[in-house]
Amino acid sequence: MRALVVYDSVYGNTEKIAKAIADGLAGQGEVRLARAGTTGAVDVRGIDLLIVGAPTQGGRPTAGVQAFLKEIPQGGLKNVKTAAFDTRIARGGVGTFARLFGYASGRIESGLKRYGGTHVSSAGFAVKGREGPLEEGEVERAAAWARSLAG
Repeated sequence: MRALVVYDSVYGNTEKIAKAIADGLAGQGEVRLARAGTTGAVDVRGIDLLIVGAPTQGGRPTAGVQAFLKEIPQGGLKNVKTAAFDTRIARGGVGTFARLFGYASGRIESGLKRYGGTHVSSAGFAVKGREGPLEEGEVERAAAWARSLAG
């Protein structure tokens, strides 16, 4: 299996989750980790699994992840399994805004499907407040989620 994990991070929480996901996939094949918007266009050719994640900002992923999704050629994810993840404020702090606008993973999922990806899973990982830190156990949960995607 050839997997690519693309992420963006503002306060470092989403980066920690992305690294845990890559670590969770280790031993399952080749795994690349790339930060959206910092390496130019990310090549998605020849991969079997694409996992994309970002912090939720106003119900959307960051501009870096949005730009990455727009760079994917039409049909470029045909026969590629895809998964989306986000970091979000823990349930007690979200309120009406999140219920109205949703989370980044839903928008990422839609973008991946638009380019032909076969969606297999989405996940949200909780942070305490706007800047974090991550809720206890989220890094371990991210690695376990990744292992479930490889199976």
